[in-house]
Amino acid sequence: MKFLITGGAGYIGSTIASAMEDSGHTPVILDNLSVGKREFTRGRSFYQADIADQTALETIFRDHPDISAVIHCAALAIVPESVERPYQYYRENVAKSLELFRTLNQLGCKRVLFSSSASIYDIVPGFMVTEDSPLNPSSPYARTKFMMEMVLRDFCAAYGMRGIALRYFNPIGADPKMRSGIHVERPSHVLGKLVDVALGNLPYFELTGVHWPTRDGSGIRDYIHVWDLAAAHLAAVTNFDAVFERAGNPSDNYLVINLGTGRGVTVREIVTAFENVFGKKVPLREMPPRPGDVAGAYANADTAGRLLGWEATSSIEQGIASALKWGEVRKSILGYQ
Repeated sequence: MKFLITGGAGYIGSTIASAMEDSGHTPVILDNLSVGKREFTRGRSFYQADIADQTALETIFRDHPDISAVIHCAALAIVPESVERPYQYYRENVAKSLELFRTLNQLGCKRVLFSSSASIYDIVPGFMVTEDSPLNPSSPYARTKFMMEMVLRDFCAAYGMRGIALRYFNPIGADPKMRSGIHVERPSHVLGKLVDVALGNLPYFELTGVHWPTRDGSGIRDYIHVWDLAAAHLAAVTNFDAVFERAGNPSDNYLVINLGTGRGVTVREIVTAFENVFGKKVPLREMPPRPGDVAGAYANADTAGRLLGWEATSSIEQGIASALKWGEVRKSILGYQ
């Protein structure tokens, strides 16, 4: 089968593309390379264009009329940056996705798998959220994801499209074959910063937020290996219509599925796990929360098991080990460490 991946030159999109190829499927990549890396598109059908470029999409579907579905990963995705630059986030994530969905519908592509985010959930007692938990997106980035879900849901109800929103928790690690991984030169997320400290790129790890109402005061997250995340996309997109049948074919043609491990891990706990894998202590400084930060949440992943037949199988230590390995090899691939 053949699938279009928007943002397919990015961290998650490129990993999904690799998982597809390993399973005998064909990814087609659409990416404007504003964030993604050309190196992650080698050997793949690649179109450098914007998701709102109707002419480019028409060309893609003319060249590949057998595309079965679209996986929409393209988005700006740094929470503190979204607080500083909300216009860019609403333009890139919401306005352009609106045009993408419109063009896909016009071209007759009715199946969309959307990369959403657990950041849209409200804080709940115990921190575990189901797909029905209350929502309260607390940053411009999170609000763009929430808005994109609403747009897709309305399109599905009105135009006969089918949409699945996969709400990611916290991806970590790299492709096991080291074809891709975190490509941002100075990542802003927890594991990326820990790797940078280990490689000597940062003098210490900043533990941002130490007074959250969690078991140790640090934020709580659900760290899922990016390869497990890719496997979930593959399970969803290759059985798209069957997933809807298992869900009882909802009248609005729209589904939401959490993608996480089902285990909550605090930031202090992932630091300890990192030190155990790395074999050394990491210099650490406690800092105030960053703009847009929240205490966090972890997934109830029962729906993913029921509808996708999927569950996360990789340990947090495996994610850390692959991230460390990628940190060592990425200079040979991307030109920086």
